[in-house]
Amino acid sequence: MKNDKLKIRGARQHNLKNIDIDIPKNNLVVISGLSGSGKSTLAFDTIYAEGQRRYVESLSAYARQFLEMMDKPDVDSIEGLSPAISIQQKTTSKNPRSTVGTTTEIYDYLRLLYARIGIPHCPNCRRRISNQSVETICKSILKDFDGKKILVLAPIIQRKKGTYEKLFEQIKKDGYSRIRLDGEILPLDEEIPPLDKQKWHWIEIVVDRITTSKSEKSRLFEAIQNALKAAKGSLMISVGKENKIFSQNNACPFCGVTIGELEPRTFSFNSPFGSCKTCNGLGVKMEFDPDLVIPDKTKSILDGAIVPWSGRFSSFRRQALKAVGKKFGFNLMTPINKIKPQHLKIILNGTDELINFQYQSKSSDSYWEHTDDFEGVLGNLERVFMETDSEAKREWLKQFMRDTPCKACKGRKLKPEALAVKINGKGIMNVCDLSIDECYNFFQKLKLTETEAYIARDVLKEIKGRLEFLINVGLTYLTLNRSSATLSGGESQRIRLATQIGSNLTGVLYVLDEPTIGLHQRDNTRLIKTLTKLRNLGNTVIIVEHDEEIIRNSDWMIDLGPGAGIHGGNVVFEGTVNQILNGHKSITGDYLKDKSLIKLENKKRIDKGKLVLKGATQNNLKNITVDFPLGKFITVTGVSGSGKSSLINETLLKGLEANFYKTTKRPGSYKEIIGLDKIDKVIAIDQSPIGRTPRSNPATYIGAFTPIRELYSNTELSKERGYAPGQFSFNVRDGRCYACEGDGVKQIQMQFLSDVFVKCDECKGKRYNSETLSVLYKGKNISDILDLTVFEALQFFDNIPAIKRKLQTVYDVGLGYIKLGQPSPTLSGGEAQRVKLSSELSKQTTGNTVYMLDEPTTGLHFADVQKLLDVLNRLVNLGNTVIVIEHNMDVIKNSDWIIDLGPEGGNDGGKIMAVGTPAQVAKTPTHTGKFLKRFMKR
Repeated sequence: MKNDKLKIRGARQHNLKNIDIDIPKNNLVVISGLSGSGKSTLAFDTIYAEGQRRYVESLSAYARQFLEMMDKPDVDSIEGLSPAISIQQKTTSKNPRSTVGTTTEIYDYLRLLYARIGIPHCPNCRRRISNQSVETICKSILKDFDGKKILVLAPIIQRKKGTYEKLFEQIKKDGYSRIRLDGEILPLDEEIPPLDKQKWHWIEIVVDRITTSKSEKSRLFEAIQNALKAAKGSLMISVGKENKIFSQNNACPFCGVTIGELEPRTFSFNSPFGSCKTCNGLGVKMEFDPDLVIPDKTKSILDGAIVPWSGRFSSFRRQALKAVGKKFGFNLMTPINKIKPQHLKIILNGTDELINFQYQSKSSDSYWEHTDDFEGVLGNLERVFMETDSEAKREWLKQFMRDTPCKACKGRKLKPEALAVKINGKGIMNVCDLSIDECYNFFQKLKLTETEAYIARDVLKEIKGRLEFLINVGLTYLTLNRSSATLSGGESQRIRLATQIGSNLTGVLYVLDEPTIGLHQRDNTRLIKTLTKLRNLGNTVIIVEHDEEIIRNSDWMIDLGPGAGIHGGNVVFEGTVNQILNGHKSITGDYLKDKSLIKLENKKRIDKGKLVLKGATQNNLKNITVDFPLGKFITVTGVSGSGKSSLINETLLKGLEANFYKTTKRPGSYKEIIGLDKIDKVIAIDQSPIGRTPRSNPATYIGAFTPIRELYSNTELSKERGYAPGQFSFNVRDGRCYACEGDGVKQIQMQFLSDVFVKCDECKGKRYNSETLSVLYKGKNISDILDLTVFEALQFFDNIPAIKRKLQTVYDVGLGYIKLGQPSPTLSGGEAQRVKLSSELSKQTTGNTVYMLDEPTTGLHFADVQKLLDVLNRLVNLGNTVIVIEHNMDVIKNSDWIIDLGPEGGNDGGKIMAVGTPAQVAKTPTHTGKFLKRFMKR
């Protein structure tokens, strides 16, 4: 029988209910369902984990110890499994050296290209440097100076000071009769006037005077050889006032800078052969920032304006500054913003002038006087930071430091010699600074000689191919220099997707996790074409996805449910999209058939004025001024790369945080924010995990576990035994299980296999010791409580308001299925974000808060989007302002106000294209307007 299906039997991983599924191979398969219904468990923890495990187990035991092994999934059998590659959102590199260029390997090909056909230039005088053979130089002179009378010169001294009497004697001994000194030809048998040793001089030996023609080629060849020998690889041809230099050294004959032989490693910022010596190829240096050292410019030095100089030694330092002020004429009582710039420069950076310092102790009669220069506040902090042995001191000083572009390479990461190598007038870092589409155009229009084109043929094919893949997945606005750490989950996933298409593998099982994240509706078509291309190569593509367009374009669909968490894990539907549209009952099917439209009810809006951000110019923003109406639900829209994150996350959020919390994060550049008096705080709610250890869980995060522990400590048995609330914490030694230290599991390391987690023998996974577990409330111990779902806990604690109120908000955001003690790392990004939202809802609000969310619908099913909108609406009904960056049309359609950026991504974005209500924006011809119009008609 033809093995054309992936057969899964008895899958029980996490919440999967012993399911059997047949997935057709070489198809585009979408796994859909509510958030928490088991989609990622099926796709990643079962299918991919087993594929990867089988591959790793086929390797030798020696090789296996270097590879990360995945846990064997709880499944009876999987047949027809191909080698599996997973492309997830979570694996973005946080390495500061990782960039889009290095991730896609385009930068590796660029290094090869520049090493083979790059033209070196002098980093000082910008003149072209060439490395030529005698034959090449001879041909070039015959071609360029045919029929002209030329001087063949050997440049010995180029722009150097000195008198050079001994040099003239040596030239005469070598048999030469004439030199050219500072442009004037002089015979060596006559006396040469003494040179001014304080002036720059140019000295060349006149090797021959010749009229160029093919008949004189032998004489010219000999003259070139002699000149190169005399000048150690350099030669100058002079015709009238025109001078042309030839070199065999890849060295500038004018400045003496040697480039050396070009190799790919010359252009690597990860290699000492290419990286900038000052910043070691990072492009940034951590330095003390004057704005953090002196945050409040209205204070004087005596009032403590210089924050790191306040404290124990403040008296000593003030006396030092007093002496500096006396010398240069400034007063320590003057506010910093009124001190003259030249005086502030001395305070910060110091001076070489000698100053008489006098110190009088306040606690004793001791007096000390000495004369020295002044190192400056920044110099002193830098020295203390480098010299201190105290890690705590160093950590404390870091709050006054920022990453600033390296002054030596100006943030370009490479040595000056590498940066000065050009192709068509652009250095390697200039090319990496272009957006992907501009970069592609640059290589399309590259003008090369016949030889260069032949050498670069294969390398250019690879570069163009990879750039095309990036364009096809909608990443035209990124640059090759963009740091991988700054990419969103969707962007990094699409970059790896582009890299995989470039590999042209066939017969592979690809597992993807929501590749549409961060993608505007306009770019979805391109992505679908890319995924189809991957399938057409002969691969099976399995996608966990909520996007309607991707679902409609799939070949096969698996819908899990019917609910989430313990209520999910069943196969509700498997088949084609047409089958689910024709009468099959499922929540996903209902939304696809437009039966349950997402709507916002119970809107209560109060006009509270507006927040105005003026003159935003961060990244690609074109000096825009944006009005944010307060007390409204605002969506910021626009195609990918149009400047939404630059406007909200980089500029507005950091600007508000700097105002309210005095953070060290530098906001994006803007002129001012008007209306700060109308709000009292700003809160960003992202999808980062609520905790990174298994000890962290939803109950501890929302603060429900504290009243639960207090409740248990107030039971009769606890009072008899004298138990405090700490007895019921698995982080405290008293009450937790001694054997597993409150983890509930023990990790057993298997050297060549993945680590095995087994239930603790002592507590049987309950985390606590037997004494603690013997304390009951309504027949349940503390471990039983952690095993309850939020829905069950709500009923259990129905008559305890302190606990019920906190749990109710978690239930309201649609997380009734998660367990109170569920380890935080097992929550999805969307779940973690909703736990944070519920935590905000449970707090007392002033109604003057600005909440900011970046694509909160990531990982959310249509039904969950409705729940999210209801929660956000509750926050706005209380008078708060919610600002959301979003591509999801259901959210955009239900917002009160839209700010649309565009028209395109990258350099072509950063402008405001439309503002207004959804109905108003739908009438505009913008990309968002067109899709919104189509959506609102439904």
